[in-house]
Amino acid sequence: MEKDDIMNILITIPGEPKGKGRPRFKRAGRFVSTYTPEETASYENFVKVCFLSEHPQGNGPLLEGELEAEIKAYFSPPKSTSKKKLQLMLDGDINPTKKPDTDNIAKIILDSLNGIAFHDDSQIVRLVVEKRYSNNPRVELKLISYEV
Repeated sequence: MEKDDIMNILITIPGEPKGKGRPRFKRAGRFVSTYTPEETASYENFVKVCFLSEHPQGNGPLLEGELEAEIKAYFSPPKSTSKKKLQLMLDGDINPTKKPDTDNIAKIILDSLNGIAFHDDSQIVRLVVEKRYSNNPRVELKLISYEV
């Protein structure tokens, strides 16, 4: 793959990062069905809206082949943090170790973009997920495709 044959897609999802919720189970008599929690479904739709607002050609051709994804999740620092500790958080010397887990953040973002940005998230062959603090909570996603 040539370095010149690279296509990048960048999107920003404003607000506190969310993680993929576990499927829930519902019993109706003898039958058990699964459903996606409302908070997860709502955030997945929000990610889709953010992608389509930044890339209106989202209905165009999907990314093909092997893809790389870089996800940076920025969380608000806790309100009760001292000024000294807050500065360390904003400088990246202290990073969030709270929920959601990095794998759940990646799962909700990538599942949201199945069929919109790429055919399936199984195309992701390299994934980097970081959690940081910021006064501007958000998730930044960079998709890198070598097939253009």
